[in-house]
Amino acid sequence: MIRIAEEKDAEALLDIYGYYVENTAITFEYITPSIEEFQERIRTTLEKYPYLVYEEAGKILGYAYVGAFNKRAAARWMVETSIYVKNDVLNKGIGRLLYEELEKILKKQNILKLIACITDSEKEDSYVPKKSVLFHQHMGYKMAGKIKKGGYKFGNWYDLAYMEKEIGEFTKEPEEVVLFSKMPYQENRVISKNNTSMRKIDD
Repeated sequence: MIRIAEEKDAEALLDIYGYYVENTAITFEYITPSIEEFQERIRTTLEKYPYLVYEEAGKILGYAYVGAFNKRAAARWMVETSIYVKNDVLNKGIGRLLYEELEKILKKQNILKLIACITDSEKEDSYVPKKSVLFHQHMGYKMAGKIKKGGYKFGNWYDLAYMEKEIGEFTKEPEEVVLFSKMPYQENRVISKNNTSMRKIDD
């Protein structure tokens, strides 16, 4: 099932995220955060935006959330998406399921544009799988631009690719963004249940 994350999930989420911190350049963090710091990140995110986890047989296998791409008022209809799937269950469709549910909620919040910031490399690199860009293309994102040599990790300089997706109509008077904490998800935290086996999709 897919449900809203809770602070008590921090340890399981760190188990997923820590792999990417320590073994890849997908995230630019050098050190895996503490459980307390991750709990704070979950709590802070849920004040404004959704933070979802994919759970199967009682185990969390992936998570996705959004944050402000630009904190200025005029940019509040645009958010930055983040997604992490446990490294040993990739290509099972978990990423797609998480993003689909995330987008449904964001549309209800009147969010109009999604931005994905993706580590990229000009040449094949074991620290940066090319799957992230391909996955976002499959999900309808288009390349918006690239910052050359935007981050340094594992002795290499990496580019930052920015991909975008519009999920709403850009009108002269857009509807105000609704805070996630004001939406009716607090009592029943289950977003969706999927009784079918996971399907093979690039995620």
